[in-house]
Amino acid sequence: MVSFTALVTALTAVASTASANPIANMMARGIQPGTGTHNGFFYSYWKDNGGSVDYNNGERGSYKVSWNNVNNWVGGKGWNPGTPKKVAYNGTWNNYNVNSYLALYGWTRSPLVEYYIVEAYGNYNPASQAKLLGTLEDDGGVYDIYNTKRYNQPSIEGTATFDQYWSVRRVKRVGGVIDTQKHFDEWKRQGKLTLGSWNYMIMATEGYQSSGSSQIEVKAA
Repeated sequence: MVSFTALVTALTAVASTASANPIANMMARGIQPGTGTHNGFFYSYWKDNGGSVDYNNGERGSYKVSWNNVNNWVGGKGWNPGTPKKVAYNGTWNNYNVNSYLALYGWTRSPLVEYYIVEAYGNYNPASQAKLLGTLEDDGGVYDIYNTKRYNQPSIEGTATFDQYWSVRRVKRVGGVIDTQKHFDEWKRQGKLTLGSWNYMIMATEGYQSSGSSQIEVKAA
């Protein structure tokens, strides 16, 4: 499984390709790969060269996407900076039998950290190779806390070595409220996992070697 670190690699390098390329088609509709703002929300989108994706930013913090035989794509809407807040989201994500997941995803600097609060995943748990540290409860559910290290991998600061912090919800869901401060505090308490200055935070959908769809809206609770 390719992690969300693929999100930050070659974001603008793929922007100019032949018109048959789905990236070019999206650019023609005003949806550029990379990052930007739309209706007051930050968005981030990335796709590699395999398969096709139809991604559309919607009103407020919403987006709609479908993908077909994609190798890897990831994107969503949120905030930059992604300061601690209660995040409410809802929508549809019917990808339980394919390789995909739905997660609140973000970065910090100094230290450089990539983090995930995974609400639902398909046939692969993205934290399955990480170190289990403990659990926490949020919005009526139990999350397992994990930590792993990435060595010489793409990041928001280029190729780097950094920690990944994870909360993975045991009972999958698509809709609810995430108290990010509760996760951040518990990561620090149980694993001495320190976060830095806030970079972006998005409610992201990812597809890896799969086909699927989702329609998600995010807002501050």
